[in-house]
Amino acid sequence: MHHGKLLFRLTTLAAALAACSLANAQDGDAKRLDGIIVTATRTPVTVDAALAAVEVIDREQIDASGAQSLPELLRGRAGITLVNQGGAGKLSTLSLRGTESDHTLYLIDGVRIGSTTSGFAALQDIPLDQIERIEIVRGPRSSLYGADAIGGVVQIFTRRDTRPGTHGHLRLAVGSHGRREASAGVSLRGVRGGIGVELAHQSTDGINACRGTYDPLTWAGAGCFIVPGTHLDRDGYRNNSVTLNADFAPNDQWRFDARAFRATGHNDYDGDFSDNADLRQQVIGGHLRFTPAASVQIALGVGRSTDDSRNYLGNAFQNRFLTHRSSANLQGDFTVAKGQVLTAGLDWLRDTASVSDPWSPFAARRHNRAGYLQYQGDFGIQDFQASLRHDRDSQFGGATTGSIAWGIDFAAGWRFTASYGTAFKAPSFNELYYPGFSNPLLLPERSRSSELSLTRSGAGWRAQANAYDTRVRGLIAWDSTLFKPNNVDSARIRGLELTGEVLLGPWTVRGQVGWLNARNSSAGFAHGLRLARRPNHSARLDLDRALGDWSVGVSAVGEGARWDDVANTLRVGGYGTLDARVVWRFAPGWTLQGNLNNAFDKRYETSAWYNQPGREFLLSLRWQPG
Repeated sequence: MHHGKLLFRLTTLAAALAACSLANAQDGDAKRLDGIIVTATRTPVTVDAALAAVEVIDREQIDASGAQSLPELLRGRAGITLVNQGGAGKLSTLSLRGTESDHTLYLIDGVRIGSTTSGFAALQDIPLDQIERIEIVRGPRSSLYGADAIGGVVQIFTRRDTRPGTHGHLRLAVGSHGRREASAGVSLRGVRGGIGVELAHQSTDGINACRGTYDPLTWAGAGCFIVPGTHLDRDGYRNNSVTLNADFAPNDQWRFDARAFRATGHNDYDGDFSDNADLRQQVIGGHLRFTPAASVQIALGVGRSTDDSRNYLGNAFQNRFLTHRSSANLQGDFTVAKGQVLTAGLDWLRDTASVSDPWSPFAARRHNRAGYLQYQGDFGIQDFQASLRHDRDSQFGGATTGSIAWGIDFAAGWRFTASYGTAFKAPSFNELYYPGFSNPLLLPERSRSSELSLTRSGAGWRAQANAYDTRVRGLIAWDSTLFKPNNVDSARIRGLELTGEVLLGPWTVRGQVGWLNARNSSAGFAHGLRLARRPNHSARLDLDRALGDWSVGVSAVGEGARWDDVANTLRVGGYGTLDARVVWRFAPGWTLQGNLNNAFDKRYETSAWYNQPGREFLLSLRWQPG
């Protein structure tokens, strides 16, 4: 049997066993896994108490994984499908629970990010060295966050050291394809506040991103835009980033914090209209919190994100896409009775775009105002949550969304939850205004989702099964009768997720398995066909063991085959990969880590015609006292 197919099947089996069989863990051999998450409700709740399918990836997990990018860290996780176009720094899009790649809301430190023209967030340009933790909430969240949160929300929190005193850290790494990485950070913290700075650099010579060639008869590989005999070189990538943070609390009632993140870089890729780009991602935000009593907290947040791409053909300028998202939020959390919290808030958002293009320049602007209410009630063994939100957009008008969730604890460690929610996605500026290829009459895409979840947990272990059903209508697609995009498609997406985690003595085991049935439900030739770029099966298994001053681990990821086109004629095969790592703590605060990714040198693609890296190594030296 082919290595990839065998590894995929073994990964699925092992991950399913890890997710389903954790009840055998001994309570005394592991610690609790009840971290805090704020993204699910916009208020702090424990993972165990959240009435949603959530996942937290903390700094310890990021360091242990040895992942070289954010997309690499997320791949194979339940409900997540990633598509990458040629390795490090190349366009990477994420589909959450089978929804479209622009149906997930992304936040950095509470600030909404993403290009207002394409609708995508540049995940590949957010270095892992700048991330403290990641919170993933699966399922609709428009009733709290507004547009985009059909599939869920991914929030990234930038790195910050909260320990008192002066602290620093340093990391240096080298690897395959001329990869070079360096990062460092320092923080100073007193009784009432602190400041910190984080710096990071990464560069790689890359791989030859595209194997396709332009064929005017079959269009085979046309997505790569390569004339035969050209662009057979490596496609490199460079990224320099900085994060600044500061916070101050003059007393127990008032607290202020501010964070700024900026990443600039250069990306080479294969194309005949443009083949390299200068990139900039920037997020600035601040929060002022007032807590006059234990039962009341008022918070004001402001932020602004920038997505800037200058594209060239050789040294010749081709175009520039510059977009901004400015936002403000006022939220009050009120404990009206023991275990009962009422949240009320106002959101304001302004999106702008400026496209400099010799053939089709345009500029656009719109703003959105919204109000939302949420109730959370804890009634002993039962929990209840309900939220309602109304958005008023200057371009398409109003949209009202809501959600309701109920949970009950029964028997020893068992928990059952049920939820229902609606969501919407506003059209991007390219879909609305791009000259010759747009439709200013587009309406938001809308969805309704229901979910059932069963969880069992104990000291040091947790297992969960989630079944969901999502129906999306008004999907934006090209309408051949109008020769422009239109709200013509619809889809039904059903899925099952199994996740599990156990800490057992020196062992840490995490398993995730996903089954997905995402099909086009539109009238016409595509009715009943699978949605493009969604595999039916995916699995991930992470296994780590501590051995004194050493630790070893493996990560296995497998995904089934997928179709790369709406007509289901271009098949991209399934694959399985195995990554291995070893860590040596050779002195206090010092570690040396070696990673071998894609150990069996599996050749595979996540998007037709775009190569993925083969076997790679990375050697990292880290100094992190305490």
